[in-house]
Amino acid sequence: MESSPLEDARSLVGVVLEASRVEERVRAFIEASGIPGEARGRVILLALGKSAPSMARGALKALGRVDGGVVATQRGVDASGLDGLEVVYGDHPLPGESSVRAGEALLEWARGAGSGDLILALVSGGGSAIAEVPMEPLTLEDLREAYRVLLDSGAPIDEVNTVRKHLSKVKGGRLAAARGRGSRLVGLYASDVPGDRLDLIASGPTVPDPSSYRDALRVIELRGLRDRLPGRVVRLLEAGARGEVPETPKPGDPAFQGVSNELAASNIDVLRAMARFLEGRGYRVVTLTSRLEGEARELGFFLASVSLDALHRGIPAEPPLALLAGGEATVTVTGERGRGGRNTELALAWALRMNYWGAPRGRAAILSMDTDGIDGDSPAAGAVAAPELIDEAVGAGLDPWLSLYRHDSYTLLSRLGATVETGPTGSNLNSVTAVLLR
Repeated sequence: MESSPLEDARSLVGVVLEASRVEERVRAFIEASGIPGEARGRVILLALGKSAPSMARGALKALGRVDGGVVATQRGVDASGLDGLEVVYGDHPLPGESSVRAGEALLEWARGAGSGDLILALVSGGGSAIAEVPMEPLTLEDLREAYRVLLDSGAPIDEVNTVRKHLSKVKGGRLAAARGRGSRLVGLYASDVPGDRLDLIASGPTVPDPSSYRDALRVIELRGLRDRLPGRVVRLLEAGARGEVPETPKPGDPAFQGVSNELAASNIDVLRAMARFLEGRGYRVVTLTSRLEGEARELGFFLASVSLDALHRGIPAEPPLALLAGGEATVTVTGERGRGGRNTELALAWALRMNYWGAPRGRAAILSMDTDGIDGDSPAAGAVAAPELIDEAVGAGLDPWLSLYRHDSYTLLSRLGATVETGPTGSNLNSVTAVLLR
C-alpha cells in the first residue's frame, strides 16, 4: 500500500535534517583542498553563525589541531567537542551585548595573527546578528533598531545585508581586512542565501564588498525606511555616501591579498537529497529553484496554483509529483503581529488556497521548513500541512484566514499539531519546501 503525501511529507523532515549537516562536508572539503599544508605558523580558527560549532568540529577533524580561535554561535546550539576554542553565544535575530563580545573576539584574533599564520574562517547564516560591532558613532540600540526595521520591511536578504554591511566593523570584508600583516586567510561558507553569493552570507565578513554606502541609502529610500531608522544610522550612511567614512573594502583591494573564499555547502545539496528520497517513494520530482524569494503568503498561493494544475491537468507533470523549492521567503509585517515565520506562513497560505479551490482530500501535502530549526519568532522549524487541515481549523472554531493576515500562522498550526519542531539544528542552509501530490 503506497504512503500518503502527508506521511511522505512528515518522513521528509528527517531527510532534510540529515542532508543539512555541515560537519562532514567541511571536513571533506578541507581534506581535499590541502588547506592543512598552507600554514607555516599558527592555525587560527574563526567561526561564526548558526552552523559555527558544526563547521568547527568538521575543521578540527580535518586539521587534527588548531592553535586557538573563537566560535560565535546562537544560544541553544550544541557547542561540544571544541576544546581549545573560545565559544561565545551571540544574539539572534537582533544583535545584543553578547553579539558585540563575539564580534570583538573575532576582530582581536584576526588582528593578532602574524606572518605565516593561517586563519580559517568558517562562516554561516545568522552570523550578521550573532557577531557584530557597530561603526562609530552607532550604539548597540541603534543597530538593534536598524535590524528590526530591516527585517520587518519585507526586503530581500541582498538589500538587508547591503545596509548591514555598512553599519558594521565586522561585515563587508572588514574582518579579513583587520587581520595581521603577513597572515593568510581561507574562508569556507555554508550558504543560507538564494544564489549562494558569498558576500551576502552573514554579510560576507571575509569577502570583498561590491556594494556601497550609496547602495545602502538607495535601499532605505526604495523601502521607505528613512523615517523609521534611527537618525544616527541614516546620518552614517549619508556621511559614507559623501566619502566622509571609509568604504567597505572592494574587489581588488590589497587587503584581500592572501585571502581566498570558497562555498562548502548550500541549499541545493539539501534539495538533491530530498529528490533522491522522493524518487525512491515513486514520485516524479521537479526541482523548481534553489533561489525562491518573495512574500511568503504569495509564494504559498503560487505553489497552490501549480499544484492544482498538476492535479487537474497534469501540468507541469502528472502525479505522483513532487515540486521542490529552496530559498528564503520574506514576511512584510503590517498591522497586528502574531507569532510565526516565513515557512509556517507559506504552508498555511498554500493549504488555504488548495482548500478554497476544492483540492481532493488525501492527495496533496506540503512541507515547508528552515534547516536551522527556527522559523521567524516561533519555536518551530516550519510546518507540514494538507488542504483538509483548513476544515479541521474551522471545525475547531479557528479562523485560518485571519491567522494568515495577522502573521499568526504558528499559533494556528501548532494548535492543529501541524508544526515541525526540531529545536536549533546547528545548521543553516536556508529553507526548503516540498509539495507532494498523488
